[in-house]
Amino acid sequence: MAELILTDANFGAEVIEAGTLTLVDFWAPWCGPCQMMGPIVDQLAEEYAGQGVKVGKVNVDENPNTAGKYQVMSIPTFLVFKGGQVVDQLVGGMQKEALKEVIEKHK
Repeated sequence: MAELILTDANFGAEVIEAGTLTLVDFWAPWCGPCQMMGPIVDQLAEEYAGQGVKVGKVNVDENPNTAGKYQVMSIPTFLVFKGGQVVDQLVGGMQKEALKEVIEKHK
């Protein structure tokens, strides 16, 4: 299963109301570090499929309301949601293991 494409329209239902542990990648097509993180996010989505963890992506250019609501100022920004609340935040390009550690910490 590939990562979930999140939009201003479905973010509430998929992330907030679902209450599932969710890693959300805020990105844009023109962002170099975002492009580097894309395959890593895809791998995490596959690895956590069926484990009660969602992995999703928000294109900040197409979904400015969601990015603004969570005060995403630089990308890539990764927010971890649990029970509909932000429980962790990471900014910038990083190793896959760093993202996994944050997910595991909140599982």
